[in-house]
Formats: sequence, C-alpha cells, structure tokens
Amino acid sequence: MPLLIHNTLTRRTEPLAPIEPGAVRMYVCGMTVYDYCHLGHARTFVAFDLITRWLRARGLRVTYVRNITDIDDKIIRRAAENNESVAALTARFIEAMQQDFAAIGIAPPDEEPRATQFIPQMLGLIELLQKDDYAYLADDGDVNFAVRRFTGYGKLSGKSLDDLRAGERVAVDAAKRDPLDFVLWKRAKPGEPNWPSPWGAGRPGWHIECSAMAAARLGRTFDIHGGGPDLVFPHHENEIAQSEAGFKQPLANVWIHSGALRVGEDKMSKSLGNFLTIRDALKKYDAEVLRLFLVRSHYRGQIAFTEGLLADARAALTRLYTALRDTPAETGDVDWDEPYAQRFAAAMDDDFNSALAISVLFELASEVNRTRAALLAAQLRALGGVLGLLQRPANHFLQGGATATVAVTTHAESTTANATLIDGPESIRRLIDLRAAAKKARDFPEADRIRAELLAHGIVLEDSAAGTIWRRQ
Repeated sequence: MPLLIHNTLTRRTEPLAPIEPGAVRMYVCGMTVYDYCHLGHARTFVAFDLITRWLRARGLRVTYVRNITDIDDKIIRRAAENNESVAALTARFIEAMQQDFAAIGIAPPDEEPRATQFIPQMLGLIELLQKDDYAYLADDGDVNFAVRRFTGYGKLSGKSLDDLRAGERVAVDAAKRDPLDFVLWKRAKPGEPNWPSPWGAGRPGWHIECSAMAAARLGRTFDIHGGGPDLVFPHHENEIAQSEAGFKQPLANVWIHSGALRVGEDKMSKSLGNFLTIRDALKKYDAEVLRLFLVRSHYRGQIAFTEGLLADARAALTRLYTALRDTPAETGDVDWDEPYAQRFAAAMDDDFNSALAISVLFELASEVNRTRAALLAAQLRALGGVLGLLQRPANHFLQGGATATVAVTTHAESTTANATLIDGPESIRRLIDLRAAAKKARDFPEADRIRAELLAHGIVLEDSAAGTIWRRQ
C-alpha cells in the first residue's frame, strides 16, 4: 500500500511520490526564539517528529530541516526590554527550546539553520524578485513584494485577492502600493541589528527567511513543507509567492499542517495569554504522558487541553506499561509481518493516523496481558518506539514519582513517635511487607488501612499469586 498524505495545497489525500525515489526532503517552519516554547508549539513539532519517525520506519532517507528565526520584531523588543543583546537572548531561548523538545521526545532535525546565517541568500532572492518587478523599493526604504503581480496568490489558503480586505491580517501602510503587499527587506531603525544591502542597511522580513533557507538546504523544489495551522496564511502563502516568482518552479510538492491545541474556544498562543510552557507542564506531568496526549489524536485534528484528558493519557500509558511489567526493557526491531504490526502500519500509512495506530497498541497490550508472551511484549515495545513511546523500563514509569516524603503510621508503630516515611521504593516495599505481616496475623483492618493510606498518597497495590506489586496512580 502507498503512503497517503493529506496535501493542504490540493486539498486531497494523495500517495507520496518523492522527487528522488527512496528519499524525502522536508522543511518545517520552526521557532521564533524570544520566549519559552509552549504546549501549542509542542503539538506542532511532536506531529512532525511523528511524521519523520514514520517516514524513516518505512525505509525512506529523510532530510529534515527545521529553521530558527533569530531576528524579528518580537526578538528585538524583548531584548530591549531585558536590556540584553539579541544574540544573548536568542542563544538562551534556543538552548531552552532544545532542552524542552528533547524532554518530550522530539528528535533534533537533521539541519537547524538560523535566519541570520542566510542573509546573502535572502538578498539574492530579493534581487531576483526586483529584476522581474515582483519587488519594489517603497518610499519608507522597505522593499516589498507586489502581491497582485503573482497570479497564483491564494492557492494554498483558498483566499482570493478580492476577498482579502485591507486591514484583514495585513497592516495598512501608506508606503505600500497595495495593502496586501508584504515586506521582504526592512530598513534599519536606529539601534537595531542590521546588514548591508543594495537598498541600504536593514534586516530581512519574516517570510523571505524560509524561502531562502529552504532553497539553500533542500533545493528550490522539495518534497514536503510543513508547519502549524496558523502558518497557512499569510506565511506559507507568501513563501509560495516569493519562491515561485523568483525561482520559476514549485516550492514544495506536498504541504502538511498540524492541528491546533485549544484552550476552550481558542488556540493556545502567546498572543492570547492562554499558554502553558513545556517546562512548566513538565513540572506537573510526566513527559511521556504529555507525548501520548499529543500523539493519540490525528496530527491534523484539534486537541482540547484539559486536566481530564491529561489524566486519561496517564491512565492509558499506565495500561500499556502494565502490560510490559517484568519484560526486558531492550527494544528490538519491529516484526512487520506480524498481524498487529501490519494493522499499525496500515494506520500510519493512511495520513499518519497515530490515533488508530495507538488503538492497535492497546489491543496488543491486552493480548500481552492475557498470554504474557515475550515476543508480543517485545513487539508492543518496538511499535511504541516508532511513536516515541514505551522506551523505558516499565517500573520506571509505573513507580515513578514515588519519592515525596509522606508519613504513614502503621498499627505497630502507633505507640511510638516514629512513622514510616514514603521516600522511595525501599520504604514502600517496607510498608508492603508490614501489610503482608498484618494479613498473615489476620489483622485485616490494619492491612486495609495501610493499603488505603498508600492509595491516598497515589500508590496503588496490586495483589497476585506471585505477591504484591505497586505503581503510581
């Protein structure tokens, strides 16, 4: 079966047909680094991490480029507010971004170009555009793109020039020939970082950055261009216009856009102030729980961010790791001829349907619980690894976080000043042993009380013929 991908440009789900057989070149618009990344960003970049993982699992050679915007109005303003240099600000937030992404299992891209490293390429593209009258020097010193000169404008977003009113997502500027025109090169203001150009000292506009970096790293036409849902218009629409007007060939054959992470009726965003940073989320939630929360929905769908859904993701991950308890933590290769793996692959080949693929994991986990077959357990762990899940020893997750110091008083200790402290696995095991001793002495109320107190502190006991095991709730 072919690998099918929904193409934003054609509005159809189509078989992937790489330009070079066996290889995929993909560019994804990355972060503008002036603040910490939030979970809305994680939604997008986990989606493209998932896509990259599956393309490679299918045996394709993937070149994944994800850029960094390290010069921008917001960056300049934030650096001034902090009384630090732009270079210091961006270096700090690039490091923070890389730490946060690694924490939730986002593998680094093959290349991570920074806008400030590609100024000559941007200037070269602008010169091509000006030569063919797609770009003009405005009275205010900016160089703008003449949108109405490009006849294909709107083909990605479905917007027509007649429908785009002045002032709708574009700034009204008297220096522009048309309100829809967008800036390619900004004249430098006093005190701003700037570079020399044929039009005077200045800095690049946002849209030109990606066109230049993508062409430099992947060629003027490549296989896949991706990004978040808010980039379809105007950013990606503008990229198409300036790239295709300048280079006279398509920018990308397939356009992929992730769905939004929503808080109530709105998307999570810094502009709305309704965001939770990745690093703050990691203080409250297990990193793998966050990842499962993000990948268990189809990458193009919208996700509601609620405490209930996070709790559900934790319960779901607990089910999967419970099936892997007492199995080797090493991950082998997937047996793609096995029936569960074939159904998993069919789901992922259908526009990266991770929601359906994860449902296969739960069916496989149920079979592992029923049979305790080592080969099926290994298959479950290997398939989970394709999605960036289930790669630690089961008890590391099931018993993780049980290090808070909590006093639990047992009947035998109640006449003394000492209580058992839950400060790690050894003290939990001691309480389990005390409970076992109470049961052996037929002091069932005491055994039940120990169990209840542990449960009150998030520690669940599970009795079996082989003894008592525990996990975090």
